[in-house]
Amino acid sequence: MRRCLVGGAVVLALLAALLPDSAASAVPGSRVAPVPLERLFDNAAVSADARPGEADFDGSGASLSARDLAAAGWTPGRALTVQAARLTWPRRAPGEPDNVRAGGQDVRVDGSGDALAFLIAGTAGMPVTGTGTVAYADGTRSPYLLTAPDWRRGPLATKAVALPHINTPVGQLAEQARLYVVTVPILPGRPVVSVRLPDATDLHVFALSVRAAATPGWTGSWAAATSGYPAVGPWSDRTLRLVVHTSAGGPRVRLRFDNTFAAAPVRIGSATVAVRAEGAAARDAPLPVSFLGAAGVEIPAGAQAFSDPFDFAVPADADLLVSFRLPDSVSAAPVHRLAAQRSYLSEPGDHAADGSPAAYTSVVTSWPLLTGVDVGGGPGSVVLLGDSITDGDRSTVDANRRWPNVLATRLLAQNVVPHYGVLNQGISANRVVADRYPGDGVSADTGGVSALNRFDRDVLAQTSARTAVVFEGVNDVRWGATAEQVIAGLRELAARGHARGLRMLAATILPCAGEARCTPAVDGERGTVNAWLRSTGEFDGLLDFDAVLRDPVHPARLLPAFDSGDHLHPGDAGLAALARSVDLRLLGT
Repeated sequence: MRRCLVGGAVVLALLAALLPDSAASAVPGSRVAPVPLERLFDNAAVSADARPGEADFDGSGASLSARDLAAAGWTPGRALTVQAARLTWPRRAPGEPDNVRAGGQDVRVDGSGDALAFLIAGTAGMPVTGTGTVAYADGTRSPYLLTAPDWRRGPLATKAVALPHINTPVGQLAEQARLYVVTVPILPGRPVVSVRLPDATDLHVFALSVRAAATPGWTGSWAAATSGYPAVGPWSDRTLRLVVHTSAGGPRVRLRFDNTFAAAPVRIGSATVAVRAEGAAARDAPLPVSFLGAAGVEIPAGAQAFSDPFDFAVPADADLLVSFRLPDSVSAAPVHRLAAQRSYLSEPGDHAADGSPAAYTSVVTSWPLLTGVDVGGGPGSVVLLGDSITDGDRSTVDANRRWPNVLATRLLAQNVVPHYGVLNQGISANRVVADRYPGDGVSADTGGVSALNRFDRDVLAQTSARTAVVFEGVNDVRWGATAEQVIAGLRELAARGHARGLRMLAATILPCAGEARCTPAVDGERGTVNAWLRSTGEFDGLLDFDAVLRDPVHPARLLPAFDSGDHLHPGDAGLAALARSVDLRLLGT
């Protein structure tokens, strides 16, 4: 397998060749000096429900509802963190210009990081695409390609927020309006000074910033992907105490909470972290966590919140207790459904600081709201994008025998490659090319949006991601997708990862004959995908998991010693065999 030759800089250079000469050679400031985005606002997208005529977002008199935005927590001047990028909703009253129609304007932007983040929407009835330019402090520049999904027809699976109404001059429509956060790569490590917007007038920009997701000095130690938005509880004035298992350790910690897929804000009243003793008991007194200096935080719909970093010795390969109080009634929440780990729910009251387990009288088997634990220092993270086999389905509960856990332990015990953090982004029932959860609303289906639709959030936005492993496809072929469709999806994931400078690895699909949906026809599609993976040069390395676990006498089946009993999921022994088969040098040095 070839090594990663298609990095972000190479892709950007290729894009530059596609730009018109006038745009490729343009130097920001050659027309007018770059100015802050808000000084360019020329369109009003938001109206008061009683005065819908005061805004015209799309040229036909339709607009966003100020009331709906407020109900989602998107109030004027509100800072929103989405996909690890900090953006600000315009500080404008309804009817005032609050966005710019992209027309090649030069915008003053400061910062360095791995991507530009745009809060955008299109109004053409279809996706709107245009090319712009980034200028850096050292005088260099690079192009970018930006696509804005339509505000009324764009996919719900990738939206930042969906609002329930659209205001029009003839009345309010019960139709969803969508807003999107889209990131595009920039040259890493170079301070940005300005951005030239695309020339695409149906592309509307509300906010723009530089994302510093590849945060120097931080490594992702634990993560969980939001798999859906089901009904819960309801929980009112309860404290959740979630048990999570670290990979890398470090001297500092910060937590990440996500309100993914939500339509309303959620409030965390207080939060703590502690090393676990056993059950819901802390080894030492839990330490309080703050958010911009406050004890709690309100997270708007679709947004996330990072805690303030603080000194706390996080041990590697150990259990933490992350406790947080939900002071308001919560009847639905973003969750990672299959935790393969028992966590705890308290009696009424704030019990986040309790070292004792006495108040934690109920068990929960999912991870609501909490999506990440980062530690100070370290070399960065490996992200494992997968389905139920990565998620740990059929592994021993409370034992941390998922193959990502075994891989993390291997990494800690060797000195051939860095001691990367390992981030498990498996979702049971997930697919490469089709959504299980539709991406909006309360739903009992927690199979997640497709790997294609969650890649930006669950891989590109993860803390200091260096390498990604894609291990999906069995659910696609079991539910009717063709090998060609799966291959097209995997090819797109490889290209998107390379465009951001990630090392991209793939794993072959395991055999599953004997399971009800794994017919000979399905096995044929699986074999076609695996043959392509073994021959393609589009990934930087291959983990041939099929060869590791298949029965040599019956190659369409799992070896009985590795089968959990359902013929689809490996048991503990099979998961350990997967992790032990990984050539660690493929993860990078």
